[in-house]
Amino acid sequence: MTGAGPDVDWEKLRAVARDAMSRAYAPYSGYPVGVAALVDDGRIISGCNVENASYGLGLCAECGLVSELHNTGGGRLTHFTCVDRNGETLVPCGRCRQLLHEFGGPDLLLETPAGILPLSQMLPQAFGPDHLST
Repeated sequence: MTGAGPDVDWEKLRAVARDAMSRAYAPYSGYPVGVAALVDDGRIISGCNVENASYGLGLCAECGLVSELHNTGGGRLTHFTCVDRNGETLVPCGRCRQLLHEFGGPDLLLETPAGILPLSQMLPQAFGPDHLST
C-alpha cells in the first residue's frame, strides 16, 4: 500500500501525537487525546483535545489539527495517527473521520490498531465537498 512503507516514519508521527496528547485539556473526561498528520508538503502537524465545562462544546484533537493545517499554510493530509492517554493507537470518532475526509480525502492513510488503512475503509461512501458542487 502506498505510504505504508518505510518512506513514512509512523513512529515519528506517533511521537508527535503523544507530545500533543501531553498538552490536552481533559479535566472532565480524564481522557487526553493527541493526533499528528503528515501534510502533502512534508510538514507534520498535531492537535490535542480541549474540553469545556459545557460538554458539548469540547473540541476533539482533530479540530486542532485542522486548525493548525490552515494556520500553517493549508494543504492536504496524507498520513494520520491518533493516540490515547497511554500513547496507544486509537481510531478517530465518526465526526472526526468526516473532518479528516474534508482535508485528506478517501486516500488519507490512517494508522489503526488493525494496521494502516485508507480513510475510505474507515468511512465508506463518505459525504464530501464534491456532493455540494453544482
